[in-house]
Amino acid sequence: MKSIAVFCASAVGIDDRYITHAYAVGKALAEKGYRLIYGGGGIGSMAAVANGALENGGEVVGVIPHFLAKREIAQKGLHELILVDSMHERKMKMNELSDGSITLPGGFGTLEEFYEIITWGQLGLHKKPSALLNVEGYYDHLIAQMEHMKTQGLLKEKYHDMILIENDIFQLLERMESYQHPELEQWLKKGGS
Repeated sequence: MKSIAVFCASAVGIDDRYITHAYAVGKALAEKGYRLIYGGGGIGSMAAVANGALENGGEVVGVIPHFLAKREIAQKGLHELILVDSMHERKMKMNELSDGSITLPGGFGTLEEFYEIITWGQLGLHKKPSALLNVEGYYDHLIAQMEHMKTQGLLKEKYHDMILIENDIFQLLERMESYQHPELEQWLKKGGS
């Protein structure tokens, strides 16, 4: 695993600890020799994760749609900034460039990125680890919801277990390194549904 995509907020939020954790993630990736692939923004947690990597010798690639480049104030000083035409193309490019993804605290956009990437894994479109870094218990309610989905039979256990969840970035990176994608099943039988 050489490159990791990080999905996170363009907002600062009300708790400075989210920014502190985002910076620490960027720093950890740099220290471990991972290239950071992220959304290219220069504000909020996006800026923090990029700065954490850049200020500690890491390589950083941003991927941002043209229409957001000004709104999110694209980060300066990146090794590469890739401009794309849409949000969907942004996710596709980030997935293409990375060997796995980590989701940090964020809002609707961050969750949409997380769920689309994990769904692609469920469908066999990639076999990369998808992870939640549950800093400060931010994702406790989401984790409980996914457990509920599983107990209600609407999310198979093996797909539930595809999601790597840790509170510590270094433990999460270790789990990502040893990740084994589950055996996928064929939902539709030949000759019928």
